[in-house]
Amino acid sequence: MLPVSGRGRRWRDHRQVINAILWKLRTGAPWRDLPERYGPWKTAHERLRTWTADGTWQKILDEVIVKDDSIGEVEWIVSVDSSVVRAHQHAAGARKKGAPSASPEKHSGGPEVG
Repeated sequence: MLPVSGRGRRWRDHRQVINAILWKLRTGAPWRDLPERYGPWKTAHERLRTWTADGTWQKILDEVIVKDDSIGEVEWIVSVDSSVVRAHQHAAGARKKGAPSASPEKHSGGPEVG
């Protein structure tokens, strides 16, 4: 289901590139931090971009779903992790009880202008 080659010369091994893409997605690290064992980061990035744009990833997913569904093994497990941390009002810069307001006060003792 994967394209045979790109323009010009033969492509790097698909297995190595797919492992690179999975490493990047799993770690969330920048592409430039891709370990050398996966080959050049630009190759993996470009292949991901190309296969996403031409629908290759969608075709693979569709095929896997059809095959698994035919034997009754489709199981969708979705796990979403979300945390909400609310800060106390004082952490947001709220005025403390009895603290002077932020508005400028008139100075005493000097002539007032205005």
